[in-house]
Amino acid sequence: MKLTVEIWRQAGPNHDGAFETVEVPDAEEQMSILELLDHINSGIVARGEEPYAFASDCREGICGTCGLMVNGRPHGPDQHAPACQQRLTSFSDGDHIKLEPLRSAAYPVIKDMVVDRSALDRVMQQGGYVSINAGTAPDADTLHQNSEQAELALDHAACIGCGACVAACPNGAAHLFTGAKLTHLSLMPLGKEERGKRARQMVDELETNFGHCSLYGECADVCPAGIPLTAVSSVTRERARAAFRGKDD
Repeated sequence: MKLTVEIWRQAGPNHDGAFETVEVPDAEEQMSILELLDHINSGIVARGEEPYAFASDCREGICGTCGLMVNGRPHGPDQHAPACQQRLTSFSDGDHIKLEPLRSAAYPVIKDMVVDRSALDRVMQQGGYVSINAGTAPDADTLHQNSEQAELALDHAACIGCGACVAACPNGAAHLFTGAKLTHLSLMPLGKEERGKRARQMVDELETNFGHCSLYGECADVCPAGIPLTAVSSVTRERARAAFRGKDD
């Protein structure tokens, strides 16, 4: 399988970047996007040159580290799959592929396709915790939660924090990410004490670092975890609830 691959090369955050074209005559259909980069880098290292930098960790679609743009779309052409799970079966012999970092003002480029997504971490630091009584574990039946709430909480907890939603949004909004976290935590029996404080602080941090929701829904379309677009409404709902109940909740 022959491919022409354009890859973003940038020495650092204070340097200008540009695309470099690489011809790959021997790509295999079962390769993932990351394995394609591995294959390209192997040849570069063998020539004594500097390989392209990109982020990855588990390569099992769990950690969310591997985010990059493939032909202008976060992760790649397939829905509900991160870049490490996007296979070249979606492309044809002779295709042109463009690889670049996730594009957002909130994601400064560190090097090549590696970006700083710590703005998402700062949102979670403002409210991604719960208060519990230390000591022995409570009996299972002391924390009541029906199956519907538990399933809904798990659906939203599936967010892997890859940041694709921000890169897809023309306004650079992170409402799908923040809404998923707020929904998940609001449905759990633990953490009720922080619910209002969590909403206020997380939304304040969200609005400090990211843009306003575009209302187009591009975020849900590229989300590898399939977080529903309804999660966005939790940002407004939880903030309104916190404002109505006051600072003590």
